[in-house]
Amino acid sequence: MCGIVGYTGLGFVSAEAGAVGHGAPVASERPLEVALEGLKRLEYRGYDSAGVALVGPGLEQVSFSKKAGKLGNLVADLESRPLPAATAAIGHTRWATHGGPTDTNAHPHLADGGRLAVIHNGIIENFAALRRDLSADGVPFVSDTDTEVAAQLLAKEYRASGDLTAAMAATARRLVGTFTLLAVHADDPTTVVGARHDSPLVVGLGEGENFLGSDVAAFVAHTKEALELGQDQIVTLTPTSVDVSDFDGKPAQGKRFTVDWDASAAEKGGFSSFMDKEIHDQPHAVADTLLGRTDEAGNIVLDDLRIDEAVLRAVDKIIVVACGTAAYAGHVAKYAIEHWCRIPVEVELAHEFRYRDPIVNSKTLVVAVSQSGETMDTLMAVRHAREQGAKVLAIVNTNGSTIPRESDAVLYTHAGPEIAVASTKAFLAQITAAYILGLYLAQLRGNKFPDEVAAILAELREMPRKVQTVLERSEYVRATARSMADQDKVLFLGRHVGFPVALEGALKLKELAYIHAEGFAAGELKHGPIALIDEGQPVFVIVPSPRGRDQLHSKVVSNIQEIRARGARTLVIAEDGDDEVRRYADEIFWIPQAPTLMQPLLAVVPLQIFAMALATAKGLDVDQPRNLAKSVTVE
Repeated sequence: MCGIVGYTGLGFVSAEAGAVGHGAPVASERPLEVALEGLKRLEYRGYDSAGVALVGPGLEQVSFSKKAGKLGNLVADLESRPLPAATAAIGHTRWATHGGPTDTNAHPHLADGGRLAVIHNGIIENFAALRRDLSADGVPFVSDTDTEVAAQLLAKEYRASGDLTAAMAATARRLVGTFTLLAVHADDPTTVVGARHDSPLVVGLGEGENFLGSDVAAFVAHTKEALELGQDQIVTLTPTSVDVSDFDGKPAQGKRFTVDWDASAAEKGGFSSFMDKEIHDQPHAVADTLLGRTDEAGNIVLDDLRIDEAVLRAVDKIIVVACGTAAYAGHVAKYAIEHWCRIPVEVELAHEFRYRDPIVNSKTLVVAVSQSGETMDTLMAVRHAREQGAKVLAIVNTNGSTIPRESDAVLYTHAGPEIAVASTKAFLAQITAAYILGLYLAQLRGNKFPDEVAAILAELREMPRKVQTVLERSEYVRATARSMADQDKVLFLGRHVGFPVALEGALKLKELAYIHAEGFAAGELKHGPIALIDEGQPVFVIVPSPRGRDQLHSKVVSNIQEIRARGARTLVIAEDGDDEVRRYADEIFWIPQAPTLMQPLLAVVPLQIFAMALATAKGLDVDQPRNLAKSVTVE
């Protein structure tokens, strides 16, 4: 998930006065100022690298600067090597997918002899085939990115038509995947052209100037009037015009709206906290993690596999190593992988793994799960496993981090940057990646027929829409949480895949609200935990699907009756249409129906929202809970 910004303007008497010029466009510092300010507000979307490209009257080529690392590196480079005044600019802050975070892989990417610049948000799935075709025509490539393919293809189309808008449409029709593209060309220094497919792009409407951004945070300091572009649309921006068309060149309309929040909230996209924003990012996190996972024959593929398939077929045990939320994602993975692949799976806390002398050998596959890819406990577990002869596959969210570099294979979660310390969207993305791994192994080892794998993938691809449905129902969860702000103890019960969901729900409440919260396997209730139940005790219960595994549903309903009979206040997460559970619940948070193994992607969302809302009601900072850090880089 990258941040993009675009700007074109007539020119200003001074940036401070903000007076719009008239007549012919005047080159100024304004385009660069707007681009850098927008990138600062969008840096939460990606901080692996940043870059800008400028065009202006009299400039025969695009002027640009791009640097790996955070935005400060780009700013320092611009201070040492200033760019000329301009009339239009595009800027990019990158969360790396194709190619590591280097100066060369940073955006913008140039083509047409340095006269065209392109930036991109998303993943182009057919980039390899396009690159082969372009290379066969003698087109040189200097980066490892999919974006450079789009830039070179756009340059080819532009040379054929001489029209940047038509060239963008022709290019967009050939791309498969998800993308927002912005482009400028030295031939037309007041025009910025953008294209949108399954990736956001918003227009900011100004006076004598116009803006583009991956969200309104890019320009809300300058205008609150905006135009939302629809799917598969092209926008052509000049200082005084905004023209929208579809990929076939037919005129189209965007949706105009007024931003109802100010620049101070821009970094959070208008949400009250990064955590709230990241909870709402989850449909995209799941969808993007699923994107591009099959080849032309429909077979599942991993990102970077350096393990011989014969070795994977011979694996007789899998050990998932992780910490905290990632470990609970590993518990969900255990249920799915064992069910689909018939391989025994253990889940180990990474900080305990190497100290208990684990039984690991060449037939063991260790799966290391980490949002940052830098978690020291998990990294040390990876090193120990490899020393013992095991192969290691990493599930991480950060391209180029240490754990994937030291592993034998990588499966990236495409959740985008997660700023809030308490993990939300990374958890859903990790579970999704684990499903992909399970299906890949089932396919490789012949545990599932191709049509069975395809059917499960089709169900997975429905999950982002269902997660969105849960989000749309969230107000009742928030209201319930606000009414419970004085609670000092909350319990969570779950069974099967609902058990790790219960553990995660309790962890979120501990992290954010600083109250005692504990998750239990529902079947353990009578073996001790039921002693904790007294009058008014809140207990969350994650109810399995009534269409799921034999007797699970009825057993959990019995658990609800047991605790309610002892005075508990039952807060139940149940699937739509589960009429049996209604009479036993004090509060019900409904989620859409889903296959049993996929229910965690839905059931955990109300628990995230509940913890956030309760902590907020207590006046606590949900983005930076006390004593916690986003990435634990010490053992």
